[in-house]
Amino acid sequence: MKQSIYDYIQSRADDFIAVSDRIWEFAELSLNEYKSVACYLDFLRKEGFTIREQVANVPTAFAASYGSGSPRIGILAEYDALSSLSQRAGVAEKDPLVPGGHGHGCGHNLLGAGSLAAAVTIKKLIELGHLKGTVVFYGCPGEEGCAGKSFMARDGEFRDLDAAITWHPGDTNEVTTGSNAACLQYLYSFQGQTAHAAGDPHLGRSALDAAELMNVGVQFLREHMRKCESVHYSFLDVGGPSPNVVQPTASVLYMVRSDNVRNAKSLLERVHNIARGACLMTGTEVSIRQVDGTASTLSNTVLEKVIHKNLEAAPLPVYTDDELAFAEAIHNTYDCRDLPGTAPRFDWKVKQQVKEWTNNGQKAVNDFVMPYVPSDYMSAGSTDVGDVSWLTPTAQFNAATWPSNCPGHSWQMVSTGKTVFAHEAMLYAGCVLAMTAYDLMTDPAILTEARAEFSVTAAGGYDCPLEPDLVAEPAAI
Repeated sequence: MKQSIYDYIQSRADDFIAVSDRIWEFAELSLNEYKSVACYLDFLRKEGFTIREQVANVPTAFAASYGSGSPRIGILAEYDALSSLSQRAGVAEKDPLVPGGHGHGCGHNLLGAGSLAAAVTIKKLIELGHLKGTVVFYGCPGEEGCAGKSFMARDGEFRDLDAAITWHPGDTNEVTTGSNAACLQYLYSFQGQTAHAAGDPHLGRSALDAAELMNVGVQFLREHMRKCESVHYSFLDVGGPSPNVVQPTASVLYMVRSDNVRNAKSLLERVHNIARGACLMTGTEVSIRQVDGTASTLSNTVLEKVIHKNLEAAPLPVYTDDELAFAEAIHNTYDCRDLPGTAPRFDWKVKQQVKEWTNNGQKAVNDFVMPYVPSDYMSAGSTDVGDVSWLTPTAQFNAATWPSNCPGHSWQMVSTGKTVFAHEAMLYAGCVLAMTAYDLMTDPAILTEARAEFSVTAAGGYDCPLEPDLVAEPAAI
C-alpha cells in the first residue's frame, strides 16, 4: 500500500507542483492570501472535500475534510509569503522579480502543496475503501505575521482530531523534536506633545524619547532574564523626519519569548512596566496592544517515531547533474560554516556521523535522513504549530527543499522554491505525510500510545497566548 501511495503522488505530481508554483507566484502576505486560498479551495472542491471557510473568523483560514468518523487526522498547510523578498526563480544571484515585491522566503508554497498531496492521497484511499476515518486539510494563514493557528486553536479547532501532522521546508530530512519558545508580540504606541525644539522645547513631550528610554530599560532587563528568554524590537514610527520638532508620536514593536506562555507573560509584564516608567520620565502616554502570540511546542515521540520510519521508507529524491549544479551555485552565495545536526540534542557520535555524511559541512545537498534522537531541546524560535500541539498529539518534520545551511528568509530560498530541486523534495514530503497518516489510520495502537503521552505532556493545560478579544487582521501593525 505504501508503494501505491508513492505511485499515486508521482502520478499526480504535475497537479501538486502547479499549485505550489501558483502560490509562489501569488506571494501574498499574512492574512492577505486570498488568491492562494481560492486556488486551494478550487482544487479541494473538485476533489470532493467538504469545505468550511473563514475558520475562527479569520478570512483566509479554512478546513477541508473528507470521510467520516474516526480516526480524524489533521494535515496542516501554510501559504503566506514574506515582504521585500521578490526574486527570480532558478538563478544563483540576487535578482528581484518585482522590485520591492514579496517572495516565499520560507517555502510555504511548498509546505502547503506537499500537505495537499498527502491529504488528496488519503482521500483517494478512503474513497477506494482502503481506509476508514476522516482526513482534514487545514489551511492555516499568517504564520509569518499573525499566528493564524493560534486564533484557530483559541476557537477550539484541532481538539476533535486524533492527531495532527505537518512538515516544513528545510535543508535536512529530519524529524522535528523537542520544543520551541512561546512568543508574544505587542505594539507600544507613545503619544507626546509637539513643540519647537529650539523655541519652546519646555512645552514639548517627546514620544520618541519615551520609546528610546523604553529600549534602554529593556537593555538593562536582559541581564536579569532567564537564559531561555529573549526580547526583540523594531521601530515602526519615530515621529517624523524633522529634528527641530519635538516628536509627538513613536511606536515600537516588541517580541517577548520564553519557554512557555506563562513565563512569557511574566516577562512581558516587566516589559510593560518599563514602557510605563518611560512615560513617567517623559510626561507621555502609551497604549499597549497585542498583535499575536504563539505557544511552546509539545513533542510527541510516538508520532515522531512513525514519521522517522516513513522518512526512511519513502524514496528520497534523486537529483540530476543540473539540479546538483544549481544547488552548488546557491550554496556558494553564502558563508557556510555550521554542520546540520549540531544542536545540543545530538551526542558526539551522531555529530561525527553527520560530519562524514556532509563532507565536513561542505556538501551542498543533504541527501540523507538525519538520525532520530528525541530530546527536550528547546529551539529559540517560535511557531504557531505549538498551539495545535496543546490540543491534540502533533508531530512535524523537515524535508530538504534547499541547499545545506541556506540562510532563512532569504532570496536564495525564494529562488529555489520554484525549481525541480524543491519540487522533488516537496513530493517526498507529501509521501512521508501520507504514509504517516496511513499508519495512524490503520494501527489504533499508535494513536492510543500517542494520546497517552499527550495526556502527560499537556497535563498543565493550554494557556492561550492571545487576549480574548484579539482579532486577526492583516493591518495589525
